[in-house]
Amino acid sequence: MNSRVKVVVTGAAGQIAYSLIPRLVDGKTFGDQIVDLVLVEIPQVVSKLEGLVMELEDSSFPHMGNVTYTDNFSEAAKDADWFLLVGSIPRGIIYEGKKIEERSDLLKINGGIFVAQGEAVGRYGKADAKILVVGNPANTNALIGKKSSGVDTQLWMAMTMLDSSRAKSVISKKVGCSIAKVKKMIIWGNHSPTMYPDVENAFVDNDSVGSVINDMDWVENNFLPTVQQRGKAVIDARGASSATSAAKAALDTIIACENTTEAGDCFSAAVASDGAYGVPEGLICGYPLMTMEDGSVEIIRDVTLSEYAKEKFAISIAELESEREAVKHLL
Repeated sequence: MNSRVKVVVTGAAGQIAYSLIPRLVDGKTFGDQIVDLVLVEIPQVVSKLEGLVMELEDSSFPHMGNVTYTDNFSEAAKDADWFLLVGSIPRGIIYEGKKIEERSDLLKINGGIFVAQGEAVGRYGKADAKILVVGNPANTNALIGKKSSGVDTQLWMAMTMLDSSRAKSVISKKVGCSIAKVKKMIIWGNHSPTMYPDVENAFVDNDSVGSVINDMDWVENNFLPTVQQRGKAVIDARGASSATSAAKAALDTIIACENTTEAGDCFSAAVASDGAYGVPEGLICGYPLMTMEDGSVEIIRDVTLSEYAKEKFAISIAELESEREAVKHLL
């Protein structure tokens, strides 16, 4: 255990972070490395992190390095390898006397947060830092952060792994197989109800899920709405948004980026488009990705999309363009 990795987590006093942070230092997510943590919160609640640090210390994680907490993101960002931007203003809370319900309000409020964080990541983070945006609207928050950072060698991602995991779960139940057997589950587009989970290009063992199920009526009327609306269903059921599953998805994204992707498989996250699959350049868009042996993350470019898939994907692309237009003053 000679190498170290420095990880910054925002929203560290929240429920997602409470599930996420201990597993960053359990020896599995980053393998045989010492993990230094910097936990970040807003000034009003940063003191709550003292108790979390106590719990981490009391857990005796052998891979845990230095753990600090702060409300100063710029200070936290210095020489960081990974940024997990979990914190954002969520839908449904009262902010400056107004209940935040519309996606447009989320874009406006969180936009300013991600301008400042992007600038700090670009100025103080490592040149090859990886940044995973979990806080919603994740794709456009990542777009703002990337533009503000100005460092092209840093990898900005928005998390769609949770959508991929949800889709795998639905497929495994339908097919009657272990979820581990569902491979190449691609999420195209935005992390929103417009996303397109690609059942046609997913596989169970060596068989296409589309051919195994062979029921487009089920795909259209059951599979897609179940996956696209799963976040709302969780909120309706538990009275709070996804926490444990979101944390697991963030961990899975890190693991996917830290390890070479197996031949024939891929993982899902949203990254900056270079025009691949006809997506306007610069949008942070969900793609099939693979991690190369040198550690770089690349878009897989040889996936064939049916006309049905293209139609669904186009809806999500249009939403991403609309969101970019709404925050153009921040770009």
